[in-house]
Amino acid sequence: MAALNEEQQMIKDQASSWVREQAPVSSFRAMRDQGHELAYFPETWKAMTEMGWTGLLVPEAYGGAGLGYQTFGLVLEQLGRNLVASPLFASALVGATAIIQSGSEAQKQEFLPKIADGSRLVVLASDEGSRHDPKGQQSVAESVTGGYRLQGVKRMVMEGMAATDFVVSAQVNNESGASSIGLFLVPADHVGVSRRAMKAMDSRGYAAVNFEGVELAEDARLNGASGEGDALDALLMAATASLTAEMLGTAAAAFDMTLEYLKTRKQFGQIIGGFQSLGHRAAGLYSEMELTRSCVEAALKSIDDQAENAAELVALAKCKTNLFLHDMSNQLIQIHGGIGMTDEFDAGFYLKRARVLEMTFGNASYHRDRYASLLGF
Repeated sequence: MAALNEEQQMIKDQASSWVREQAPVSSFRAMRDQGHELAYFPETWKAMTEMGWTGLLVPEAYGGAGLGYQTFGLVLEQLGRNLVASPLFASALVGATAIIQSGSEAQKQEFLPKIADGSRLVVLASDEGSRHDPKGQQSVAESVTGGYRLQGVKRMVMEGMAATDFVVSAQVNNESGASSIGLFLVPADHVGVSRRAMKAMDSRGYAAVNFEGVELAEDARLNGASGEGDALDALLMAATASLTAEMLGTAAAAFDMTLEYLKTRKQFGQIIGGFQSLGHRAAGLYSEMELTRSCVEAALKSIDDQAENAAELVALAKCKTNLFLHDMSNQLIQIHGGIGMTDEFDAGFYLKRARVLEMTFGNASYHRDRYASLLGF
């Protein structure tokens, strides 16, 4: 693990302590069992805003701390360990990133302070099908007098029912006839916007959002009207790199649970971790976890440094993290045997969350292909 500076270590320790004491997995279980309409407890979100996590990424000029993705990743990893449900990733990271990267000064002044204090939840609405396909946008933002008319349907929008605003991706036809993908800020209560809750196996908050002839002013578009640069690609890179930090935390907790069981469970008169085959399996999983950590840290650092090879490192990190989390969540169930299959044991929560995270922003095959393409294969 890369050496942390004093501030990063303090934030990591704070997150670790809070998650352990205030947000155990039993809290997530309670939220699931209660069927909470937002799929997170408001008091959890309030605590995060009070600790300043919602402003970690937001520059100081707009009321945040401006500490970057590596530091934010330390918090996400700890949240991933206990499956803590909140809009922190969807809004304070993804939503904030969209405006930091592509917003005008007026948009930054309006949105970033409110993201930092938690009063506005700005989330990305991009995917439209069952698989991640950012280039296959069917939503259209038609140029009209004074602005745009937005038409389309987005699915599996993170925290879509709680959101106050959406960052919506859509095809924009230029005057030359060519099209590009634009990003638009759309209030959730705007005329023509409707949403319905979607259920997923990880019991988190998702929504399908319909944009039916939504009339937008020119200044609703992020990255101006020129279409220069790929704002969506840059946003997805930062979001994907950060998601791998949460995935690493989830996988690491699954490893710790498995290791503890190997150290305490007796079979045939001895601790099962003493059986050579299980000992070798644990050693192999630990090695894979540390390789995965290296990939995650490299990806986050590349985003902070705006490195030229950031796209390759992010694709590598997501592919590697997908593969390890998939294997680790399976091993968690298998090694625990019968109890691993029961709802009363927490292993199932980790397996279900793993399967959703693996698909979010692209599965292993998607990023393996992206990595190869970026390297010219």
